[in-house]
Amino acid sequence: MQKVATKPHYIIPHAQDNGPTPERAAKSMFVGGRPAREKTVVDAMLNAGDISQDEVNAADRWLRTWIFAYDGYKEFPENHLPNTEIKHDALSWLMTRGDAVGYLYDVRQAIGACGELRLKGMLLEKLSFSAMGRALFPRISPDLARKKVSAQCALVLEQLSEFYQNERLAKKSKKETCTPVPFPV
Repeated sequence: MQKVATKPHYIIPHAQDNGPTPERAAKSMFVGGRPAREKTVVDAMLNAGDISQDEVNAADRWLRTWIFAYDGYKEFPENHLPNTEIKHDALSWLMTRGDAVGYLYDVRQAIGACGELRLKGMLLEKLSFSAMGRALFPRISPDLARKKVSAQCALVLEQLSEFYQNERLAKKSKKETCTPVPFPV
């Protein structure tokens, strides 16, 4: 009898299939949505009523901008409509990332270096309030340090939300004041 040679069968996962394993998802460390993401202190502050959805949106926007600027990729929300008019080459992609870095610099100028440090701790490093309190206030009690950091983070997120709101209003007023110049005939 001859053996029939078979090729190995590889299953290529689809993007919508990616997510936490059932064991990990059962630990309630994830927030619903597509794709599922880990719970952060921002989610805890929203659930506690310390911040509003505007602050959560501002934090998400800052994080997406930071990831694009420094890691070079961009994750789009579920309802994103792609722009088919623009196709980037390597140079324009790097210039767009450079604009994102400049934008982060503007945010840092608005909220300060200490505010940016708290944003990085909350969003990039995904530290808890206790861990940030130990790092930022090593000489005071852990409970007081946690409370201080929680209040500071809520304040930073409010400042960030206000920065984005002021930017949106400035763009809107600039658009309204620009009058089209007619072409000479």
